[in-house]
Amino acid sequence: MNATEKFYLSVDGIPETFNSCTGHHQLRITHPILPNTAHATIPQHPSNPSIKVSNISKAGMGIIKTVRGRWRQQDKRGRSSSTGSRHASPERILKGSVDLLELGLTKPRNCQRIVVLGAPKVGKTNILRRFLGRDFEERYEPTAEDFHRKLYHIGGEAYQVDLLDAATERNFPAKRRLSILTGDIFLLVFSVDDGESFKEACELRDEIKAAKTKLLKLKDTARVPIVMCGNKVDLDAQRVVSRIEMREILGEDAAIFETSAKEDTGLEGMFRALATLGGLPDQTSPSQHQTISILTYQSLCTGQRGRRGSRAPGLAAPCAAVDPLARRPSFTSDLRLVLGSSTKHNRPEKCQIQ
Repeated sequence: MNATEKFYLSVDGIPETFNSCTGHHQLRITHPILPNTAHATIPQHPSNPSIKVSNISKAGMGIIKTVRGRWRQQDKRGRSSSTGSRHASPERILKGSVDLLELGLTKPRNCQRIVVLGAPKVGKTNILRRFLGRDFEERYEPTAEDFHRKLYHIGGEAYQVDLLDAATERNFPAKRRLSILTGDIFLLVFSVDDGESFKEACELRDEIKAAKTKLLKLKDTARVPIVMCGNKVDLDAQRVVSRIEMREILGEDAAIFETSAKEDTGLEGMFRALATLGGLPDQTSPSQHQTISILTYQSLCTGQRGRRGSRAPGLAAPCAAVDPLARRPSFTSDLRLVLGSSTKHNRPEKCQIQ
């Protein structure tokens, strides 16, 4: 047997190996992941070849600590380099939702809320998924309420679009009315293979116009940005709502679009109509802008703030980011918003939500 033996050890196995070693050999501790680490050598005891294991353990403790420290340093460097190549999770860095208006990064007219209403199972959630740049979800799960926020930078200006999918509010008139009163643009979705869903969409359209007219205390019916969406045209064989029927009931001036969220058809024109009716740029449509992370968006906007007449690098092309921490404003905030709207043209009165 050679006078020297090599032990390739894990860090946790060093003390146990020292305690199990006996004999007249030198022990050299090395590790395959530390090619530049000098081998630690424990010489034989000059006067007693049969040195006790306990004495070897005491003599090697300093070496063990040194080697263990080197391994830990290398592990930390490995972890930092591996995680550095990945994008950090926005949820771990952002403290809360990004509100451009509260941060003073945009104007009130650049902030719009789109309220999506319609019967169950007509495809509202998947239409919103397409708007947010996500894929179609085949599995159906009833939506309680979804709130999304998409932030844009277009032509040197920041825009904020809030999307409220108020699915279950159809059974709560007061909540539905509050959503209607706080909405700026409305997307009413029905399925072309479900006549009852079309009837419900028409009733919602009338309800929205009546609520907005009363809120603004107008003599004539309020002109409200409303887009009617007949979804699931891929199920043409089961179709029961015809184009002629839609035009006869809704009128020639109504914005009506036939779409398929599953096949991603007809959605682009509908999204552009939402933008046009709401006073937003066409580039808010999903195919007209680049998608970036929320952290990149924040850095671009904050980097440009205070630079009048200059544009931060990378802002020439339209871009957008989805806020991962967006939450619907509280009902108290929405009530304040409604009361504020009702006093713009008239004396303040009690807001009739019921």
